[in-house]
Parts: sequence; structure tokens; C-alpha cells
Amino acid sequence: MKNQKIKILHVLRVAGGVGISLKMILANINKDKFDNLVVLEDEDYTQSYIDPKSKTQIYRLSIPREISIFKDIRAAWKVRKIINKEKINLIHAHSSKGGLIARLAVIGKKTKVLYTPQAFSYLSTDNKVKRYIFLSAEKILKYFNSILLASSHSEQIRAIKEVGYKEKQTILFNNAIEPIKITELEIEQTWPDNYLCTVGRPSYQKRLDMMIKVIAELKKEIPDIHLVIMGVGFYSPELNKIKTLIQKLDIEKNISLLEWTDQQNVYYIIKHSQLYISTARYEGLPYSIIEALALGKPVVATDVDGNRDLIIDNYNGFLVPGDDVLDMKNKILKIINKPEKLKEFGENSKKLFEEKFNIKKQISQLEKIYEIML
Repeated sequence: MKNQKIKILHVLRVAGGVGISLKMILANINKDKFDNLVVLEDEDYTQSYIDPKSKTQIYRLSIPREISIFKDIRAAWKVRKIINKEKINLIHAHSSKGGLIARLAVIGKKTKVLYTPQAFSYLSTDNKVKRYIFLSAEKILKYFNSILLASSHSEQIRAIKEVGYKEKQTILFNNAIEPIKITELEIEQTWPDNYLCTVGRPSYQKRLDMMIKVIAELKKEIPDIHLVIMGVGFYSPELNKIKTLIQKLDIEKNISLLEWTDQQNVYYIIKHSQLYISTARYEGLPYSIIEALALGKPVVATDVDGNRDLIIDNYNGFLVPGDDVLDMKNKILKIINKPEKLKEFGENSKKLFEEKFNIKKQISQLEKIYEIML
């Protein structure tokens, strides 16, 4: 392939961390060596994740959020046509849905697929039947001419132990972002100056009901404790449940629910918080926590895939087993009651980001992975 650009086709549904992953790759990859094309759903998220100046070729397809045999096969057939038309060298499939469509599209072809789940789909439900179906699908699809490109070490381990990938079928490339520059807050601050924060829509994955209970417990010792929850609004299936719980626990004055806002406002709010918290049931490698590290924030989070790759216990924060509300409360108190811990953990978060999660330093690793897959 001398003197020719390597054509990479990215297939995905753009949402949350999946979109950020695409954005970071497109913005930082060597454009003299790689030509990136993108297949995404009909909804218009292009402005948020793809720089119009990059002149990236975009193909829009009907890609449903939920599994739909007919629509998914039709989308895969269209992706197959794009592969042939554009003479694609390699596919990078992001998310479970992107992985499904891309791997169906290459049946009988030599084109390889790098598959980045950003958290396997079967983790998204506690319904035993659905979980079995989703896990079975992952186990079958791993034979479809693909290599798992894990977004975290813990995701790589889960792929080997639960999905059945052989170690040689997996490669690790940590999610990573650019260093963050802070601008002024462009929305009205309706919360106090001392606060905790998190980013995550009310959903099964983010388990915000646990977080609300943690704040209720903290209020018993710190009456003016405050939590800012960002990302509420877009596809928030448990929003009403969370609002009801807040009212039941009488902590309306202790929590601010912010709908989707400009990313710079999110950065500002994280930067000026005391610390970042996460009660997620599962993750791939959460960008919101990577952002907290980049902004020098301590983190207290549940001990699950992704989180455990970003938080070193008693170094830049604490990990909490399971859904232990009281343990999370106590670990938050260990940090916010000690200014020296806030400073030490914050500095350590920044160091960890620079060492492992700065895309400017890590992008060459992904470029090498792309090249060895050809």
C-alpha cells in the first residue's frame, strides 16, 4: 500500500462515549496516511462529533437503537455496498450495534473488522432472557472475521473470560481524549460553589438511584451537600423514577439536574467541583471520568469495568464494591473533609491522565494497530 492512504470505515450509532471516541480519532489521526469514512444513523449528530472542515465522507443509514433483524440486515447490506464502492481496507466498528452491522456486512469477504464494544450489550439489562440472547449473539459474532479492540483492560479481560475470545483475538487501546482547556461558564449557575458532580443520563447503566441515596446519607452529616448531575434529558428512561426518589428522600435542594449542555460548560462544572462520582453498573472506559482526570479531580466510583482502569484506590480516589451506599458515603467524606487529600488525589489524577489517556500521546498506537491489521 505504498503511497496510498489506508481507508478506514467507521460504523456506529453516535451516542455518548461512542461519539467522543470517533471525534478523538478523526481529530488526531495522521490524515496523510489514513482516509476515514463514517457510517452513522440518520439523526444529525455530525456537528458535535465530526469537524466539517475535515471533509470526512459520511454515509447515513437507518440504524435502530434496538435489535431489529430486518433493519439490521438491510443496514449491513448497505454497508457492504459501501465497502465495495470505496475499496475499504479496514472497518472499525464502535458499539455493539456497530459491531453487529459491520460483522454481518463482511460475511464472505476478506475485509477485517476491529470491534470496540464500549461495554458489551448484554451488560445493559438485568433481564435474564435478554442477557442470554445478547451474550449468545456476541459469542457467535466473534467468529465473523473480527478482532476485539478493547477500550479498557477490564473490557479485554471480560471479552476473554465471558464472551470466549482467545487472547490473540484481542487488542487493547484505551479510550483517550485531548487535554482540556477551560472557558467561562455560559449558563446560569443555580447551584452552590461547593458541590460534587457526575455526568450520566438516568438509566439502568448509570444507577443514579444509588447516587441519590448516597447524597441523602451525606446530608445527615453535611446538610448543605450538593450534587450536580449533567446529561439529564436525552434518552433518560429512568428520569421520572429519579425525580420521585429525590422528592421521597427530601433532598430537592441538594441536587441539580442539568439537561444536555455545551461540552465546555460540562468541563467548567467538573473543573470547579470538589470531586467526581460514578455509580455505574458497567462501563467500557468512561470518557466522563477520563475528563475528570484530565481536569485534576479526585474520583469515587463503583468497582466495575472501566472505572477500575481509571481509579487507583487511595491514589486518585476510591473504588466502591457493588451498590454499597454507606461505603461510598464514607469514602467521599474521606476526601472532601481533608483539603490535603483533595489536592493530592487531584494531582495524581492529572498525572494518570498524562501517562495513559492523552490522545495526543496515544494516537500513534492506534495507527500502528490499524496498519498491522491489513
